[in-house]
Amino acid sequence: MSAKRAHASHILIPSKSQATQLTEKIQNSRKPLKEFQKMARKHSTCPSSQKGGDLGWFHDKQMVKEFSDAVWTQQIKTVGPYIKSGFGYHIIFVHERDE
Repeated sequence: MSAKRAHASHILIPSKSQATQLTEKIQNSRKPLKEFQKMARKHSTCPSSQKGGDLGWFHDKQMVKEFSDAVWTQQIKTVGPYIKSGFGYHIIFVHERDE
C-alpha cells in the first residue's frame, strides 16, 4: 500500500462551462473554502456534496489517475484549475497531504 495520502474535497459537475464559472467564483471569493463548500452542496453530483465535497483521507491509488495527479501537484489549501475525468469535471481543494 502506498504511503502517500491526501485529504481533499471536490465538486463534481458535468459541464466544462459550469466548472469554469464555479472555479472563478471560488478563486475570487474572500473565503475560498467556505465558498467551495457552499458550491459543493449546491452543485456537485457526487454523494460527498452533502459534506461540502469532503472526501476525507485517501491513498494516491484510490482515485482515478487524473484526479490523483491533480491532488499531488496542486498547492495545498487552494482551488486549482478544474480537471476532467471519466466522471466529469472536478474542482479540487486539497486540505493536506502526507508524502
